[in-house]
Amino acid sequence: MDIKDITRPPADIVAALREIGAATASSTLAGMGIRNAHMTGPVCWNEGKSAAGPALTLQFMPKREDLYGEGEYNDPEKQLHRHVLYKVQPGDMVVVDARGDLTAGVFGDMMMTYFKGRGGAGLVIDGCIRDYTNAKVLGLGLWIRGLTPNFHTQTGLMPFAVNVPIACGGVTVMPGDIVVADDDGAVCVPVALAAEVIERASKHHEWEAFSRMKLLEGAPLQRYYPLHDDARPEYEAWRKLNPIKKG
Repeated sequence: MDIKDITRPPADIVAALREIGAATASSTLAGMGIRNAHMTGPVCWNEGKSAAGPALTLQFMPKREDLYGEGEYNDPEKQLHRHVLYKVQPGDMVVVDARGDLTAGVFGDMMMTYFKGRGGAGLVIDGCIRDYTNAKVLGLGLWIRGLTPNFHTQTGLMPFAVNVPIACGGVTVMPGDIVVADDDGAVCVPVALAAEVIERASKHHEWEAFSRMKLLEGAPLQRYYPLHDDARPEYEAWRKLNPIKKG
């Protein structure tokens, strides 16, 4: 079975996007003309967990028995959902187009334990997992639609392809795109735009802490969010006394 690997971006790019977070990544992409980056449907099931990493993709299709028969059960190596996990390297995200199906569990706790052992950062699934009681203690980032007791092909789905373009939560995800996920949801950052997203978002973050402080003091929203040009000298003076910490 010949399944392509992905090209992984530099670690500093991924780390910077994780620091930026899903909300800022999404709004920054919107300002760049990419208005559909949030994968709607999968939500965070490990509150407070954040992750970012390159996307390994898994595509499910409606089951068709002439294409997907009992041989899958007789030979585990025919199970494509295993093969996406074989490609995992530390920090990777696995992103799954499970068609929004709420009846089929894409992964159970043993598969997720293997994913954790390989250093996987998180799973974004437009569908469900099973064995949540055991899975939740693994500490993985889980962005899913829900839970089910059924295994992955027990109902109407079959795994169809690995590391191909997929649709997850209404978003086109290319293998190797960078997924940024936290309590706000999961966002797909096209890898070719990642550096520009970081540059634009960093400028926003530079004054955001100052604006948040002023707003807590009851200062006018019109002046401090977004930061008005008239308030910029005030911000610059504050920044000199509170330099940005690097690293």
